[in-house]
Amino acid sequence: QVQLVESGGGLVQPGGSLRLSCAASGFALAPYAIGWFRQAPGKEREGVSCISRSDGSTHYADSVKGRFTISRDNAKNTVYLQMSSLKPEDTAVYYCAKDFRLFGCTVVPSPYNSWGQGTQVTVSS
Repeated sequence: QVQLVESGGGLVQPGGSLRLSCAASGFALAPYAIGWFRQAPGKEREGVSCISRSDGSTHYADSVKGRFTISRDNAKNTVYLQMSSLKPEDTAVYYCAKDFRLFGCTVVPSPYNSWGQGTQVTVSS
């Protein structure tokens, strides 16, 4: 079964850190750009970050620049999202998805498919 599985979410205090993982099952991640997205209650899904398949180029939403870092380990078939200096407004369900494009990546959700089930991140004191 082709699927992406997110993990690593949890409850963290403001200013804390978490590392999310996006593991591929049933297929190899290497040929795909991977994006991280989030959705808070009552809000639309928004792009957080992405990493390309080719040169590892990355993009970040302005709201997370300087605080989040995306990386990939194709040997482990996993993409990571390191989140630091977390804020209450980062609270959301975080999803990863894949996009079969040759170059670059986008944080716009529409080209992506094979969405995972999500992992909850709650930032609260």
